[in-house]
Amino acid sequence: MYNSEYDNLSFEEQLHVTESLIRQRHNQQMFLRRNAQLLQQELELEAELLEENPELAQIIHSLNMREIQSNQRGVQNVLSVEELTPKEQSVWSKFLPGLGGR
Repeated sequence: MYNSEYDNLSFEEQLHVTESLIRQRHNQQMFLRRNAQLLQQELELEAELLEENPELAQIIHSLNMREIQSNQRGVQNVLSVEELTPKEQSVWSKFLPGLGGR
């Protein structure tokens, strides 16, 4: 892992930069490890809550399904707008022939 920026640094400065990079990577790894542990605990707690409360699981499932359906409607709306685009282009092509209407 050679870096040409090190050329102008003394050995001590290079060592300091390298140590800083090692510390930074170590801290990132520790943060990611802790974050993964917390996420695992959250998933375990959520699973426990859902096991103890089937009605809560049903409500969450219902909300998730509504969100999926809403997203699908949004995608369908976008696609239907894209289908209208050629008509808009043909209107604009009357005023600006270079726009290439169909």
